[in-house]
Amino acid sequence: MPADEELFGALLYLEAHAGALKSVEARRASAIERVRLWEYLRQQTEVHQSRAVEDARAARAEWAELASALAVNVPSAAYNKALRLRAAALTNPADPSLPVRRTPEAVLLAERQAAAQAAATRRAEEEASRRHALMAPVARRLLEHRAALDDDDNVTFWLDQIEAVLPHCETPTQFVSLRIYVEAVVRELRKTGLTTSPSEAGEDAIAAIAAAAELVGGS
Repeated sequence: MPADEELFGALLYLEAHAGALKSVEARRASAIERVRLWEYLRQQTEVHQSRAVEDARAARAEWAELASALAVNVPSAAYNKALRLRAAALTNPADPSLPVRRTPEAVLLAERQAAAQAAATRRAEEEASRRHALMAPVARRLLEHRAALDDDDNVTFWLDQIEAVLPHCETPTQFVSLRIYVEAVVRELRKTGLTTSPSEAGEDAIAAIAAAAELVGGS
């Protein structure tokens, strides 16, 4: 897809030369494609016009001042038209494949639901960060004692996974991965009996395992 300004010029050119196409089939196909592309441009203009309204309001423009710019007669109509314009940039909460209905009620509902979803995502990310702040030092302690924990089998494999992800653990997905790896180490260590054998692993290693087991069991 070319840039919008290039597309606008191309559509004007095609419109002016529509009659140059010889066959009815070619003219029909060309006209339908022009309809589709004009629809795309119309949607883009609504998004940008909505942003312009937002900028005007942020600069303390009154709805009465925006009425004529939006081609309406009264402030309330300007407000309602601005709401309808915002629909172009929203996702339909009931069915993302369908556009948001262009009514003030539908737009406000979609915006409230989008805000609620964003807040829920933000809370989940904050919780993941909180858990990671607890998980990272526990995982680091396991690595510090891996000489006593390595079994050249499953424990070693999961410690390798921790060692690979821990230095670059920054995203929620990586936080989840680290937790899974720590859980797996604890599970495999329980199978070996090292979780309760200080004489074999050493007290510091057993303490590191206990801290990991407590965290993954209660976080």
